[in-house]
Amino acid sequence: MKVQSDFLVIGSGIAGLSFALQAAAYGTVAVVTKKDISESATNYAQGGIATVSSAEDSFDAHVQDTLVAGAGICHEDVVRMVVEEGPGVIASLIEWGVHFTKNGEVYDLTREGGHSARRILHAEDVTGREIERALVEVVKGHPNITIYENHIAIDLVTEAKVKKTPQSVNRCLGAHVLDKQTGAVKSFAARITLLASGGAGKVYLYTCNPDVATGDGVAMAYRAGATISNMEFMQFHPTTLYHPHARSFLISEAVRGEGAILRRRDGTAFMERYHQLKDLAPRDIVARAIDNEMKTHGDDCVYLDITHRDASYITSRFPNIYQTCLEFGIDMTRDMIPVVPAAHYLCGGVAVDTNAETDVKHLYAIGEVAFTGLHGGNRLASNSLLEAAVYAGRAFKHAVETLKNGEFSAPVFPEWDAGTATNSDEMVVVSQNWDEIRRFMWNYVGIVRSDKRLARAMRRIDLIQDEIEEYYWNFIVTSDLIELRNIATVAKLIVSCAQMRKESRGLNYNIDYPQLDDNWKRDTIIKKQF
Repeated sequence: MKVQSDFLVIGSGIAGLSFALQAAAYGTVAVVTKKDISESATNYAQGGIATVSSAEDSFDAHVQDTLVAGAGICHEDVVRMVVEEGPGVIASLIEWGVHFTKNGEVYDLTREGGHSARRILHAEDVTGREIERALVEVVKGHPNITIYENHIAIDLVTEAKVKKTPQSVNRCLGAHVLDKQTGAVKSFAARITLLASGGAGKVYLYTCNPDVATGDGVAMAYRAGATISNMEFMQFHPTTLYHPHARSFLISEAVRGEGAILRRRDGTAFMERYHQLKDLAPRDIVARAIDNEMKTHGDDCVYLDITHRDASYITSRFPNIYQTCLEFGIDMTRDMIPVVPAAHYLCGGVAVDTNAETDVKHLYAIGEVAFTGLHGGNRLASNSLLEAAVYAGRAFKHAVETLKNGEFSAPVFPEWDAGTATNSDEMVVVSQNWDEIRRFMWNYVGIVRSDKRLARAMRRIDLIQDEIEEYYWNFIVTSDLIELRNIATVAKLIVSCAQMRKESRGLNYNIDYPQLDDNWKRDTIIKKQF
């Protein structure tokens, strides 16, 4: 089966849906999403979206906070561009029906770690859910947008693969996509392809990401010849609920922004030993501090304490967090919340320019899948939703101009060829490799790394990739096999970038190189050799 559209969007979070809504005014849009349309990282974002919207704040202050958090390698021109375009995209979200929390007639602004002012718009403590709700509602009602739920992209189709031409003239033609319900592979041909597939938290054993976050977009773009950058910078969220029955529930940064204090089991506050901002330090500092406290004192977790705030304020400001904790027997108005770090946000990804275009023609990437230069070595809290919305608009404008210029003539789009592949009767191979990758990534390529740990991880990933490739070509593709192949690719990219960087900066902490090195005040870059 072949699906033809002007725009193919892979992913259905704020990045993909914002782009789709704008593009739909100029052509047909196919939105491919792995589960139902609302299942995205956006839907789980609690804290909010950062933008300058008060007289007590300024663009310069937001820029400076972002640069400081980014540990010296943010692209300052990109930072300023995103910050200054922020108010405009907020206005668009509100026009599309997003309801941010107000304090009387003005929007309620909160503060999170690394921010010097209250600048974060939120919808109680379920901001992402509210943004997703509004965007989905508008998208579902648009006549030019067709949604393909329970479809997973297998690989991008490029002109270089079809014509076997040099990579210098490579262009994306669309993607082959598996219909998870029927098992059929469909050919999605498009004039413009947008990756908005989210992050890669499931590469790690412990993550607060949804199950869909298997790095699909990064892996597919790499295989298609796109440049990948800064994969060593995986952000670990410091405060994920620690409970045997809690499924990686994130305790928002905003809880510390509203005064919560990190304590050891005995009640001792410890963040003042690690940073002058104490509990409002950037996430990389806080995550390493928690990791060190747990290892030093032999504890399984630390505790987040906001019991000194008024109970009515806590329940009204954090209704979702309060109710979820209560379900696990924790009353955050009276009890400290047990927390541990977990893989949260990929600051690297598919390298793009300021229009969100990759170095594969007609292939764009926005949101967590992309590396724009905004986050540098560590993302400032609540800048991710902002980045996605800004780049969605820029990608849309550039893509429309590209279509108007009518670049290239379209070659024949090939149908999927399964060859002699058969059904597998050994799915244990998939589950075994999946589990092994996530465990050694957590143990060897986690919050604290070393050259020996990275080398061990690389040896293991090379062996596993050989097994996966053999399995992939011998058996009919399944969703699990596609995701396994992708997390293996992304794991290797993370290890490779971490091995390149001979210093400790931002989210990459290597005990063999504990200091900053100005020679590494730059990005790591990887590109597949054909």
